Amino acid sequence: MSAAPDPDIAVVVVTYRSAETIADCLQRLRAAEGVAEIRVVDNGSDDGSLEIVQRMAVQDARLRFIANPDNPGFAVACNQGARDSAAPWLAFVNPDCLVAPDALARLRAHARECAREPLLGADLVDEQGVRDGAARRRDPDFAAMLRSPAARRLDIAVDPLATLQVVPAISGAVMFMPRALFERIGGFDEGYRLHAEDLDLCRRARESGAFLAVANDVTIVHVRGVSSRSRPWFVEWHKHRGLARYFLRFEAPRRGWPLRLLVLATIWARFPLAALRASRRT
Repeated sequence: MSAAPDPDIAVVVVTYRSAETIADCLQRLRAAEGVAEIRVVDNGSDDGSLEIVQRMAVQDARLRFIANPDNPGFAVACNQGARDSAAPWLAFVNPDCLVAPDALARLRAHARECAREPLLGADLVDEQGVRDGAARRRDPDFAAMLRSPAARRLDIAVDPLATLQVVPAISGAVMFMPRALFERIGGFDEGYRLHAEDLDLCRRARESGAFLAVANDVTIVHVRGVSSRSRPWFVEWHKHRGLARYFLRFEAPRRGWPLRLLVLATIWARFPLAALRASRRT
């Protein structure tokens, strides 16, 4: 029997009011195969998240944390965690994701078989086993969204025949890639605060020649929305701001001014209703 590969995965977890799930998340990461480093970046939590991380860091030398005094955003924190680690493989894992012991090692095994630099996601499911549609996504086409409400759905159905299902974009809840790719494309765009930075990263990685796919045989539980429940208006504001930034970066340059203005007006017109709905769900 061959020996298991040396641990060579750095896991970055960004927390914000994540006390509900962070202990379980970190316990599972500490037990996961292949993990050499765990970096937790806390964005000014006030619910005890950082205290939980501090206690666990005492128990495991692989776990270090960065305590931001405020909330500079998800992209900034991901980049901080990546810079504070050195392992050749990077895994960005949300604090509400619960990994199986072999999940990251299996992603690494798939990545090593790819002919091009890979950016891989996993088959995300909730606690009842229902698939998260955000795990497999197409690029937003804002002009098409104006013509048809159906175009607003970015979800791509799972291909049961594909172990590695090629997709334009994966969810930021779990992202696995070589550090070399992350650094080559400049990491996350820190101009995003909370939403669409994963779509942006996927698009830049793909346009740089990377191989994007979801490992359909690697299932990870994603308990969605834990951090966002406490500030629905804040979350929705930055979701819509992120969509506007993504549009301006990737689609607006090839559209005329009338369509640009119409898309931006539509994005912001939807914000109050989306925020009201989110506040009623909390």
